[in-house]
Amino acid sequence: MPETTLHRNPFWLLGATTRDDRRRIVELAETKSFDLAPEACEKSRSDLTTPRARLAVEMAWLPGVSPKKATQLAALVLQDPLFIRKESGLPTLAHINLMAAAFEKLDARRELSNLGAFIQQMVRLVDKLLVDEVIRDVNEDRAISGFPAVKADQVETELVERKRYYCNAIKDALNRLPTSSLIAVMTELVSIMTFGGQQQAPDLIDQLVDSYEVECQVFLHKEAENVQKIIKAARDSAPCGEGAVKPFIDALGTVVRNWDKVAQPIQLSTQARGIMHTSSYELAYSIRSLAIDLFNNYDQLTQSQRITGLLRELFSELPELTERVEQDATALENIFNNRQQDEARTREWAQAITYRVELGTIFKHTLTLSPEGLAWKDTRYPLEAITRIRWGSVRHSINGIPTGTSYTLAFGDDQSEAIVELGGREEIFAQIVEKLWRAVGKRLLIDLLGALQAGGQVRFGEALIRDSGVTLIKHKLLAANEPIHCSWQQIHIWTSDGSFYIGAQDDKKTYVGLSYIHEPNVHILEQALRLAFKRPTLNNLSDLLLE
Repeated sequence: MPETTLHRNPFWLLGATTRDDRRRIVELAETKSFDLAPEACEKSRSDLTTPRARLAVEMAWLPGVSPKKATQLAALVLQDPLFIRKESGLPTLAHINLMAAAFEKLDARRELSNLGAFIQQMVRLVDKLLVDEVIRDVNEDRAISGFPAVKADQVETELVERKRYYCNAIKDALNRLPTSSLIAVMTELVSIMTFGGQQQAPDLIDQLVDSYEVECQVFLHKEAENVQKIIKAARDSAPCGEGAVKPFIDALGTVVRNWDKVAQPIQLSTQARGIMHTSSYELAYSIRSLAIDLFNNYDQLTQSQRITGLLRELFSELPELTERVEQDATALENIFNNRQQDEARTREWAQAITYRVELGTIFKHTLTLSPEGLAWKDTRYPLEAITRIRWGSVRHSINGIPTGTSYTLAFGDDQSEAIVELGGREEIFAQIVEKLWRAVGKRLLIDLLGALQAGGQVRFGEALIRDSGVTLIKHKLLAANEPIHCSWQQIHIWTSDGSFYIGAQDDKKTYVGLSYIHEPNVHILEQALRLAFKRPTLNNLSDLLLE
């Protein structure tokens, strides 16, 4: 049999033209009976002489082209299929039929570089095909051959079949390619014809994609099952940490990319048509669910970010998913940035508080401060275990003549305390106090405010601190001292002789003095009150937590 549908057409087999009448067709059939099988010759004669059957043959031939040129063009297809790309001025239907024949004859592997452009050219011609133009070309020849004119509904019905044939001709050419080349050509073709999924493609492209999807179903389904297996394995390994999960996310990326590479033309087409590609949505949401679980349940930020990046890369054709993934990515990025900043602040804090010094003249002991804790001699306190700190200095003199100042530092937990005598080493004392405040003092301040906010009360010497105020002592000469409760607006504070004082504004005899060097956490209380006095409208001390 001839190589293309065009060359199996009765006009070509009998050597007839669209302008030959019945008598001439019968003569040509009798002449060709010596060359063709009797059945083929008889069927060709019948198809050309029966009006209803003739229309399909006419529309599959080259309507509107002169008989001589029609024969020449059909012959050229057999010699050089790609010649038709350079032809112009042909009737649209004839041009398309020649291109379809060229696809049947084409060596797709050899012409791979031209194949995509050739398909686009044919698709655009099919999209421009007008029923009125076909009716005109067919009826002009029928007027000469003596056959009755055709009507619009007849032509429209036959065009449906022609477009199905065009789709199959292109599909068969694509199927002669290696799988990877076929996918690449389809992806590029659909991307160009839909403007990246933003505009609906011509009908012929949609038909090609629908056919492609049917043929890909087995592969896509199998790969989707593999993705689900990897997701399950990643979840099962999540309790063992990110190191255990990472290989599965690596494998997930490989399999999903393979799946998406095949599904890409389908995704672009459905996006352009405004419909949902269910398989893509189901797969993408399963993958997204893994990212959410890894972060929410196991705090695996890095692997969650990798999965989210994979979704952004491969499923951009799914508008609803894309919006959610972008939100996920933004949230994870913010968390990542915050953690980076926290880590940087932690490193800066660790560097700022780390200190080591040897003290003593003859018997030396080491004082060390680091994120791991505070140590003096053989005693070490983890920073989080320290609940009290105090420090201060004492000036010494003999007969009114200053002989120097000695410095003392103490820290401890609820059970014990370490006391460090620094002698007159003022510079070291200042460095240790500054680092101790950063290491422990700020945390103790927050703990104090939190305890007050919870309704507790904290005693400092004779002062009883509540969230709303302080109980002070009214000092009397001839009677017992009396506790007096004052709100924060009713007191003032000052420092004198190594002590911190809290007193009632309207009564000089109502006050409490707290020694910096002997009373734990007086510096913490002082800091809280000085911060509070900078905010005149503050009613409760714990309101500082809101600042």
